[in-house]
Amino acid sequence: MPYYSSTQLHEIRAAVLREQGRPLRIETLELEGPRDDEVLVRIVATGICHTDIDVCDDWDGSATPVVLGHEGAGVMEEVGKGVKSVERGDHVVLSYQSCGYCQHCREGRPAHCVHFYRLNFGFQRLDGSNALHRSGVRGHFFGQSSFATHALATERNLVRVPKDLPLEVLAPLGCGMQTGAGTVMNSLQVPKEASIAVFGTGAVGLAAVMAARLAGADPIIGVDIRPARFALALELGATHVIDNHHEDIVARIGEITGSGVDYVLEITGEAKLHQLAIDILNPGGTMALIASPDDAHALPGGRKTLGIIQGDAVPQDFIPKLIALYRAGHFPFGRLEKFYDFGDINQAIADARDGHTIKPVLRIGVG
Repeated sequence: MPYYSSTQLHEIRAAVLREQGRPLRIETLELEGPRDDEVLVRIVATGICHTDIDVCDDWDGSATPVVLGHEGAGVMEEVGKGVKSVERGDHVVLSYQSCGYCQHCREGRPAHCVHFYRLNFGFQRLDGSNALHRSGVRGHFFGQSSFATHALATERNLVRVPKDLPLEVLAPLGCGMQTGAGTVMNSLQVPKEASIAVFGTGAVGLAAVMAARLAGADPIIGVDIRPARFALALELGATHVIDNHHEDIVARIGEITGSGVDYVLEITGEAKLHQLAIDILNPGGTMALIASPDDAHALPGGRKTLGIIQGDAVPQDFIPKLIALYRAGHFPFGRLEKFYDFGDINQAIADARDGHTIKPVLRIGVG
């Protein structure tokens, strides 16, 4: 296998966040070449996740400008000499970053990495360095910053994928699809005929719906404020849908199940729905809080809440599993996607923020 290592500066184009709530600007930046444990990926496409949008809306305007993006997919261009699992020309999907040496990582639980926040939200490597430093901009968001023509990654957050599948379709597997499906399949291990409600039928929620159908859950109840999503939710596996703006969730779930549900996925982050989720849980039931701190809280009747990060997935194992399900027609996540040119990134973000698009994907390069 050939190895490549470079200290060369690469001129890239990237969407830069310079001010909270303001449009991103596509700028020319300088990116360092990969270190021995890194790779340089030419980004073909990247999904836009609500985590990206949340940072755009909440970013401290006095902080250093940053490059977001954490659902990248692309082609290997340079490979550090210490990297063993990929070579130049491979197609890869990028996911979250982990350190590889803490106890959780050594135990095969990288989503619980003790350095998870610093590596994914710190906009720097673990040693504090930044490969975009010459540009006065920070990268390394989720170990990638894929709103760019090129990104650095490590073996810890990349997954080699088949070359016969479009990278633009595969891109969202690195976060949204992995989180939704992984919550059902890994974190909760939902058994056959268990009842489940999904609060929020966006990309993460619909991935959870598809996974619940695969698990044989019944009923599968989708809850949202956007009725336009209901037909797709029903096609993808939901047995019932509830319009949160016009229906009483507790009453409707009581009608559907005769009691409550065994599992709830609360994806919206709304305090009112958090309490409703607790209210509809059967004794012994579990509420999964997506993207919350990794802890569990006991509730009356043996109920509990469980904080979920990335669906407890090991990307190198779980993403190939999702691809196999996609090939077999059992996980048609491509139906959630809408494609945008890189230059239309602000429109894509606006469409996702307003709920007009479930999963926007930016086309950046050629696969």
